[in-house]
This record gives sequence, structure tokens and C-alpha cells, in this order.
Amino acid sequence: MNFTQIHERLRVELLRRIQRGRLNVSLLSRQTGLGQSHVSNFLRQKRHLSLDAMDRILRAQKMAANDLLSGPRERESAIATSDEQTDSVPVVSYRSALSEPIIRPPAIVSMMPLPADALQPISVHPASSRQAWQRFVAVRIPAPDARGMEPVIMPEALVVIDRHCNSLDRDRPSPPALYAVRNGTNLSLRYLNFRANRLILRPRDEHSMIELLEVEPGRKPNELIVGRVALVLNQV
Repeated sequence: MNFTQIHERLRVELLRRIQRGRLNVSLLSRQTGLGQSHVSNFLRQKRHLSLDAMDRILRAQKMAANDLLSGPRERESAIATSDEQTDSVPVVSYRSALSEPIIRPPAIVSMMPLPADALQPISVHPASSRQAWQRFVAVRIPAPDARGMEPVIMPEALVVIDRHCNSLDRDRPSPPALYAVRNGTNLSLRYLNFRANRLILRPRDEHSMIELLEVEPGRKPNELIVGRVALVLNQV
């Protein structure tokens, strides 16, 4: 295998990690000290990396050169037993989850480690406005915001949101999907329907109030959808 083939395998592997929500250009830039434009141009096949730059990326992503020399199946196995044993999802404020495409260190309350198989993201094609967003974030749900969703979401639960999934899944079988929704300046967790230009926010508790969110003319309902709930960790 020549240098060009190794170079391309590294690019493909990084794109795979980005697609799975484990990596983004900003994070890779911070990890390696390479400029974001440098990293982005490499991923888009607009420039090549030096040996030093490749070495920085390998170290940052806990990869070895052998991972790139092996065949696809062997490489997948090696990766699964090395750096992907756990996922680390940033715990952030509602405001950051709603409006920050890339979660910067000052916005991170803590990091939540998860087993590698805890998140099984579905294959999605996010809207163009979401493609560059960091995919998974977690928020802590205070007691007032958990009302109506108990026992699915209990007070002080940690909820992981997949921000690439911001379209309604009308064909999803039972149980229905749970979404995080922009509700004014707040974030609401509800089951969703869309009718007559309104998002219908349904709680689990049938005695709790159903809310209607008007979608302004010229806008789409997914502009109000922060993402689909991927995981709920209730306090025990």
C-alpha cells in the first residue's frame, strides 16, 4: 500500500466518525493544533496532509498506522476495541443545546461517558443547516420540565439529544419518538404531531396540557425541533 492509499483511508475513517456524531472539524482542529480550514480542505479532498499532520491526527484519535494498513473488517474490529469503547457526550445548558452548532469548552457543564453501544444513531440526512452541528448533546431536566413526562423522564434526568434528527418520523412504529422542541426560550420534551401549520406537543400524562406551537409562514416545523431524544438516564 502506498502513501496516497493510506492518506485516503485516514480521510474516510475521519468522515465515518464525523457521520456517527463522534467527531467534528472544530474538535479535530483543537485536538491536533491544525487550522479548521486545513482539516476541512483535507476532508473535502482539496489538500493533502504532511506526515507530521497525519501523525498528529493519529495520536489525537488514538489510532495506529496499522489500523490504516489493515483491511476494512480488521480495521473496524480494531477501532471497536480501542477508542470506541465509550462515547463522551457533553452535558450543556438548554441555551447551548438550542443554539450552539459546535459546543465549545466554556459551554460544557460536564462530560457524560457512555458505553459504545448506548447510542445507536439511525441513518439520517440532516438539513443543510444542521450538517455542521455537533450531533449529540445532553441536558439535565429540572423537575418542572419533567412534569407530564414521568416516568419516562424523571426530575433531574440526563437526556441525550440527537440534533441531526430534526424531522418528524411519521412512519415510526410504536412507541412514538420523543423530541426536544424549542418552546420560546425554553426546551420542551414531548411527542410531536404536525397539523394545520402547528406543532402539537403531547405529554405522556393524558391529564397534562397539550401545547400548540404556531409555525410562522415561510418557516418549516423542523426549525423548532432541536432533535430526537436518543437516550434518557433517570436518576436512581
